[in-house]
Amino acid sequence: MTVWPSARSVSVATVSPARARHRGGSRTKVAAGRDGAAAAAETVALVLGEDSPLPETDQDVADLVFRLRGHVMQLGAGLPPSHAALLERAQKISGTEIPHGYVPSRVYLRQLAEATRELLEAPRHTGAAAKGDDLARGLSGRFAGLRPPSRATIRITVFVVAMAVLIYAGSGPRP
Repeated sequence: MTVWPSARSVSVATVSPARARHRGGSRTKVAAGRDGAAAAAETVALVLGEDSPLPETDQDVADLVFRLRGHVMQLGAGLPPSHAALLERAQKISGTEIPHGYVPSRVYLRQLAEATRELLEAPRHTGAAAKGDDLARGLSGRFAGLRPPSRATIRITVFVVAMAVLIYAGSGPRP
């Protein structure tokens, strides 16, 4: 049985199921003094993730819909006017009532999560100045759209450099 997080707890947010399994435990609670976009991304991943189970009860669906509606309102407040149609679509979906029935309510939940994901991705396409990223703002237009490397890429790079230094240091003459 899957225990879904309570949507009404404003001061805490849950860790995604994949991260909880990676940490070797069940879902744990973390402080919510963080970026609203990160919380929205976690909720969207909770609904749309490949290994995320479907909510079992109507209350689980209602809790997730409540959270996603809050994310739509929060993300819509900081969205540039060029994405008004995207915001209007997300607000239209979030403004409708949750359909009755097992399948229609889960379909509605996924549609709302997809609209929220589109709102999350929208500011990334407006350029570095809209994001307030000082480093990217200084880059030329050719490199401004590049994503930062993933954590795994950085770890592999550090490992390769460390191994190269060890090999180089070990290949020198010995006293």
